[in-house]
Amino acid sequence: MRNSIGKMLLFSGNAHRVLADKIAANLDMKISDAMVTRFSDGEIRVQIKDNVRGKDIFLIQPTCPPVNENLMELLIMLDAMRRASPSRITAVIPYFGYARQDRKDQPRVPITAKLVANLLTGAGADRVLTLDLHAGQIQGFFDIPLDHIYAVNTFVDYFQHIRKIDKDLVVVSPDVGGIKKARAYAKRFNAGLAIVDKRRNSPDSTEVMHILGEVEGKNAILVDDMIATGSSLVEAARAIKKAGAKKIYASITHGVLSGNAIEKLEKSDIDSLVISDSIPLAREKESKKITVVSVSKLFAEAIHRIHIEKSISVLFDSIRS
Repeated sequence: MRNSIGKMLLFSGNAHRVLADKIAANLDMKISDAMVTRFSDGEIRVQIKDNVRGKDIFLIQPTCPPVNENLMELLIMLDAMRRASPSRITAVIPYFGYARQDRKDQPRVPITAKLVANLLTGAGADRVLTLDLHAGQIQGFFDIPLDHIYAVNTFVDYFQHIRKIDKDLVVVSPDVGGIKKARAYAKRFNAGLAIVDKRRNSPDSTEVMHILGEVEGKNAILVDDMIATGSSLVEAARAIKKAGAKKIYASITHGVLSGNAIEKLEKSDIDSLVISDSIPLAREKESKKITVVSVSKLFAEAIHRIHIEKSISVLFDSIRS
């Protein structure tokens, strides 16, 4: 920590300016002025236009695709800000890229999530605020404070007050690793819980072995932190449909939607996919099956609480049960 906390300023890179503007609007603020462009050879050029000396800075930049471009923007902006003597810099990263490489699961592979944590700290971040990490242990990769918030309440509000889905409901985790998240949803809905036990044959291929729990005759909500190619989610939906599920919804925080994910979704048994706006949804990835809910209010509240040095536990305690 540098000095006593001064006036709050919000900045944004180019990764997701729409979300940054929504967060600022919820705080009754505007995004401060920074130039983030490219030199003629493609190198990133940054200049912080507003005075940040002694200020409490929040830099909003998800490291979503193109991951390397957005990560480098974030690092270079952090460095520029650090050299301008703010009191504190918080990197607000709605989607934390490289989170899937969080351990050595094969010989001679990197732990890239730890490398990114080191880069962020070295570039000048004093604190990190992020949403629904792919692996919770990534919090321990940082030697600076990290606030990890969850989108569960945002999605629960959507399903309860907008969709008005039937009471005959089961929450389904598409794999064993997502049990904790699914349990939080099930508690909110006072619903049953099921788990799809699967075997991963390759990074883009899975095989369902068992379904643990009752799904026959029920409306199902598949919950997970992210959807990339969509293979796992589509396979899980196929399995629970075969087991007798009625309508199938999917509630996914980060809509990466890489490769032919949209084509798979359109042909799948999933009736509706609800994602957050932690990642911008490109026009070519739009689908009648996809609904986007905003986490801007959640981030605005977290930023406000961090700035006034107030606990943010109220924003994430619910996931622990």
